[in-house]
Amino acid sequence: MKNIVFDLGGVVFWRDPRKCSPELIDFFSFVRLPEMPHFWNEYDRGTRTLDQVLHDLEERSGRDRDYCREMVRQAIDCQEAIRPTERLIEELHAAGYRLYVLSNMSREFIDFLRRQPVYRHFDGEVVSCEEGYCKPEEAIYRLLLDRYGLEASETLFIDDRRENVAAAEQVGIHGFWFDRRDEQAACQTLRQQLL
Repeated sequence: MKNIVFDLGGVVFWRDPRKCSPELIDFFSFVRLPEMPHFWNEYDRGTRTLDQVLHDLEERSGRDRDYCREMVRQAIDCQEAIRPTERLIEELHAAGYRLYVLSNMSREFIDFLRRQPVYRHFDGEVVSCEEGYCKPEEAIYRLLLDRYGLEASETLFIDDRRENVAAAEQVGIHGFWFDRRDEQAACQTLRQQLL
């Protein structure tokens, strides 16, 4: 294996529930549903603006625009690196692996995440809001391989959604399902396989 590709949300970054208000967790409970709402997928794809999504959130929650805007601001500001993953990324980088991002992420969120220290270890990225494709669509995986000249057979993709891992495997990329309920164990398994 030469190339390790990370999803961001739930693998590299999260909102620590101990540091978030119950109100915020409840407001964004839909992000943990088996299937994301259409409006949020389109936000990640870059085809819906933040203003449009705030309207969608108003309708979904029954709360006013200012409240919804504040919840989105808090959701962005609460993002932090998952410590076991951050350590693993540092170790993989030191071991000479090429590290990449492949993530469904909206503009406001990715702008914040790119400023976090762990992000400096990545050699490249494909982010849905800039490409017009979302996982698990085949095109976004092929775009990653083509852009960086990666051999699928030498590439491992790590994601916390099984359907995204399965889609990567369909194009010949090795997959690893990251159990976000036990990030320590997931990182230890990866460490044993790769280091």
